[in-house]
Amino acid sequence: MTKGENMTFAKKIAASAGAAGLALFAALPAWAQEAAAPAAEAAAPVANPGNNAWMMTSSLLVLLMILPGLALFYGGLTRTKNMLSTMTQVGAAACLAMLIWVMYGYGLAFGPEGNAFISWGKFFLAGVTQDSTAATFTDEVISEYVFICFQMTFAAITLALVLGSVVERMKFSAVMIFGIVWLTIVYFPIAHMVWAGGGFLFEGGMFGTSLPAALDFAGGTVVHINAGVSALVAALILGKRMGYQKEIMAPHSLTLTMVGTGMLWVGWFGFNAGSALEANGSAGLAMINTFVATASAGLFWMLAERLNGHKGSALGFCSGIIAGLVAVTPAAGNSGPFGAIVLGAVASVICFYAVTVLKTRLGYDDALDAFGIHGIGGMVGAIGTGIVYAPGLGGPGDGSVGIGAQVATQIVAVLVAIVWAAVGTMIATYIAKAVTGLRVSEEVEREGLDLGEHGERAYNY
Repeated sequence: MTKGENMTFAKKIAASAGAAGLALFAALPAWAQEAAAPAAEAAAPVANPGNNAWMMTSSLLVLLMILPGLALFYGGLTRTKNMLSTMTQVGAAACLAMLIWVMYGYGLAFGPEGNAFISWGKFFLAGVTQDSTAATFTDEVISEYVFICFQMTFAAITLALVLGSVVERMKFSAVMIFGIVWLTIVYFPIAHMVWAGGGFLFEGGMFGTSLPAALDFAGGTVVHINAGVSALVAALILGKRMGYQKEIMAPHSLTLTMVGTGMLWVGWFGFNAGSALEANGSAGLAMINTFVATASAGLFWMLAERLNGHKGSALGFCSGIIAGLVAVTPAAGNSGPFGAIVLGAVASVICFYAVTVLKTRLGYDDALDAFGIHGIGGMVGAIGTGIVYAPGLGGPGDGSVGIGAQVATQIVAVLVAIVWAAVGTMIATYIAKAVTGLRVSEEVEREGLDLGEHGERAYNY
């Protein structure tokens, strides 16, 4: 190849290289866009595995509260002939709530669209995937499916708690109809108002006033006041059991009630500490408060029995444990440990008098004291939270809100919950009555609901 040919070849190579370079340069924006897409996806929030694991565990702990915890606690308090009926109602009501929750309950309580009283969207979990997330109280997120499961267990146990006042006389079919209506018009709206963004008990202050936001860490208002008031209203409409205040209706197995109490206490750590939505210091505070408030309440109920001329009883101990758990629920992450001890003791003594004095004098048949413990205890806990939240009393508050203003907010929140639950429960109960007749026949009530409603006996002796 001559020198001239060599130069011509070199020029061709250079031209080809230049063309290739231009082509590569022109392609860079496209490559940059392709490279930017994974980067943008990586920037999307990712659930923290540790928090996810804790919230999955918490959801299972709340399930433990229902089955077998609450079923055994309630079942042991009834008469032998109604043991299986009571447990079946608790379990079936919880299952009903779970199915309704994933169909439309989650959407009504935590949907993407809504107003101060209710939300909508994500019905039948539309748009929820294994990659979608739910916000916590910090910059962290958890998997939305996990959040849905956790909140689902709260709806399930709240409905089951209501039934404690109406056992031994309410039809199983009536329980199911009541549950559908009650969840829809009572539980879901209150859950949205208290816990969801935009609820009038939170954003912008109470009713848009200058009052601070209501404090309800784990469901004092949503679960306990709601269930307790609803239980009282349903019991009043249903009427007293045959022989009430004339016959002895003692618990048939305090052994099972004690076992159920222990399971409820263990499960309550998921209920309270899980409401931090993360495995963090707030969950730790809720955990220790759930220990000490409950311990205080169990002992103070027995002390109240002793001071009123009775022996400290196992039933009193179990009742005190539940009263303490109820009272500390709204304060679990909103109180210091010693504030929780005082709150548990005060609530236990007040619930003792509600069950032994108020109930007797007014004569209503709240069969298993759902109102006396959950309703009254929830009110004491909700209002007391406004006090123990103060930093001067060891609470986690920053001092920007005075005790008086916070207590005023708590009282308003309690009143709203009472009115909403009472009116909604009246509607739900009368609908169930119109559809099913509500109450079993006198024959079935005498024979027992185990045989009359389910064709079974709890014991074969």
